[in-house]
Amino acid sequence: QVQLVESGGGLVQAGGSLRLSCAASGRISSVNTMGWYRQAPGKQRELVALVTSGGATRYADSMKGRFTISRDNGANTVYLQMNSLRPEDTAVYYCNADVRSLTGWTRNYWGQGTQVTVSS
Repeated sequence: QVQLVESGGGLVQAGGSLRLSCAASGRISSVNTMGWYRQAPGKQRELVALVTSGGATRYADSMKGRFTISRDNGANTVYLQMNSLRPEDTAVYYCNADVRSLTGWTRNYWGQGTQVTVSS
């Protein structure tokens, strides 16, 4: 069994910063692409950023220059540094990862989500 556990959400004023973390644990052989998505009330879940095992990154346009995704392959952990936060960044942020288990199968997993609230 594989789990993704997020941490680091909370309440912050506009212009502030938060750092999210997500650790994959369980019967893991390797972790491929890891990423962050978010879902605001009444809206669809959307991509925030992705990072491959090789370190290549991809960002949604509205996050470029403000958010930075990184990972620690040895710890199977992905981070999201969020700066210059805006009220419209308020959402539940979900970790996502493609994980190859010890059985040899690769599956996509989601974390439970962490709330980020940005006050104006």
